[in-house]
Amino acid sequence: MTASITLVLFDMEGVLSHYDRAARVDHLAATAGCTADTVRHAIWGSGLEARADAGEISDDEYLRELGMLLNHPISRDEWLAARHASITPNQDALALAAQVAERHRIAVLTNNCRLLIDHIAYLNPPVARLFGPHVYSSAAFGAAKPAAQTYLRCLEQIGVPAAQTLFVDDTAANVNGAIDAGLQGHMFVSVGSLSEDLQRRGLI
Repeated sequence: MTASITLVLFDMEGVLSHYDRAARVDHLAATAGCTADTVRHAIWGSGLEARADAGEISDDEYLRELGMLLNHPISRDEWLAARHASITPNQDALALAAQVAERHRIAVLTNNCRLLIDHIAYLNPPVARLFGPHVYSSAAFGAAKPAAQTYLRCLEQIGVPAAQTLFVDDTAANVNGAIDAGLQGHMFVSVGSLSEDLQRRGLI
C-alpha cells in the first residue's frame, strides 16, 4: 500500500520542456567564435556542467571557467541567451501539471546551476508562472540527481515527506534514485502515459 500523494515533483527538461542541446551549443559556438566540439567539451567533456549542477562552484566561477575553456569571455547575458535557445516549453505536460495543481502541491527539481533558477522567468516563462517560487535546482542542495540528498533536501525545504511525493523524470537513473530515497516515481516517456498514471493515482 503506497502512501497518499500530496506533492508531485517534476523534472523540467525532458518533461515540462523540450531541451535542444544542439541549439545551445551552436549559439555559444557563434558567440565565442569556436567549433561546436569545443563547446561540447567545455560544458560536458570537462566536467564543468556537472560541477555547476552539483553546486560545487558559484555562478561567477562557472562563467569564468567556461570562458577560459572557450578562449572567449562569456557574460551572464550570453549564457542566458544560449540557454534560452535550448528550451521549448512542453505545453501538454504543463497542462497536466496545472490539473494536478488544482488539488495537490506541485514543484520542480532540475539538475541545473543556480543561474537557471534565478532567471527562470526569462528562460521558461510558463514554468515560472505555473510553479512560482517552487522551482529548485540541484545546485542549491549540494548534489545532482540521482543522489539521495538532492531529493531529500529539496523535500525538506518544501516540507513534504518523501513517501508522499511522486517524482516524474525522463531519466531512469533519476527515477530510480528517487525511489531509493523513499519517493514514489514515474518514468516519463509521454504525456499520455503520465496522464494515465496521474489518473490511476487520483491526482487529476
